[in-house]
Amino acid sequence: MADDLDMLRADIEAAMAGAEDLRALDAVRVAALGKSGQVTALLKGLGALPPDERRARGAEVNVLKGEIERALEHRRVTLEAFALDARLAAERLDVSLPPRLAAPTSPEAGSIHPISRTMEELIALFGAMGFAVAEGPDIEGDWHNFSALNIPEHHPARQDHDTFYLTAPEGGRRPVLRTHTSPVQIRTMLSQEPPIRVIVPGRTWRADHDATHSPMFHQVEGLVIGRDIHMGHLKGTLVDFLRAFFGIADLPVRFRASYFPFTEPSMEVDIGWSRKTGELGQGGDWLEILGSGMVHPKVLANAGIDPRVWQGFAFGMGIERITMLKHGIPDLRPFYEADLRWLRHYAASPLSPFTLHDAS
Repeated sequence: MADDLDMLRADIEAAMAGAEDLRALDAVRVAALGKSGQVTALLKGLGALPPDERRARGAEVNVLKGEIERALEHRRVTLEAFALDARLAAERLDVSLPPRLAAPTSPEAGSIHPISRTMEELIALFGAMGFAVAEGPDIEGDWHNFSALNIPEHHPARQDHDTFYLTAPEGGRRPVLRTHTSPVQIRTMLSQEPPIRVIVPGRTWRADHDATHSPMFHQVEGLVIGRDIHMGHLKGTLVDFLRAFFGIADLPVRFRASYFPFTEPSMEVDIGWSRKTGELGQGGDWLEILGSGMVHPKVLANAGIDPRVWQGFAFGMGIERITMLKHGIPDLRPFYEADLRWLRHYAASPLSPFTLHDAS
């Protein structure tokens, strides 16, 4: 390669080495390979040379151009790595510090959905009473969802107009989108030895839809199995929970005889409220809020538990329903409409998880 090309290559390499950032490197590239660059000028001047010299000179200039292009790319990668390291060092976060809160009206401020917040409250309140959280599948078999719970074949809950059934496997019964979280109680009794104390929050499905009903909704059910469990344990548990959840120390609570296939005796639970104002704990009216009862001996036997030795109680309530009552929400449908204005009004801060102190 001619001496002038060696000198040009040395000058360009020195300029590349002296480029401290990508902008400076791009200036070196333009000066060398741009439309008016030094190497480009050499290529343009080849036409003035005799054919033999043009061929040899062209090969030398093209070799130089290729070397410069490779050197530029190598330097670019190096400078990009330096820039990234510098940026990471400058933007490093101390994750042990508390986050900076966005303004309440800021679109970046996240929040906890009212249903999720209520689940946090349920877990905290019942957790303080010694309850664990149990979970199970959303798609259930007929036995877990109905038969094991002593629900007869002719019960309305088994009908197509009330329940979402899926395609049955060949030779089997149709699986179902669970109509309550009670199947998890069966699964818990089958997998654990008594004593048992669990709550089961989760999604459920029923064919109903209006201002107070949804095809998909959330329930929480509770189950206690032990020796010498009686109605007083059930009443004490539910009275303490309802008064803590609604924050009314003297909330009136009433138990009425009722019927459920899986409990005997069964009871509806009412709380005091004012029909005129809708205020809880006031007035002389009663509002049904949940169902409960002593676990039916057949249910215990179906789950492999001897009812002559073990007794228990169970209860269940709609999570949307108690959330609506607590916060004065008149319509169920906004829970699922993702209206940010509604969510900002009723949702909770993600940095304020529910604690038992909140219930006092």
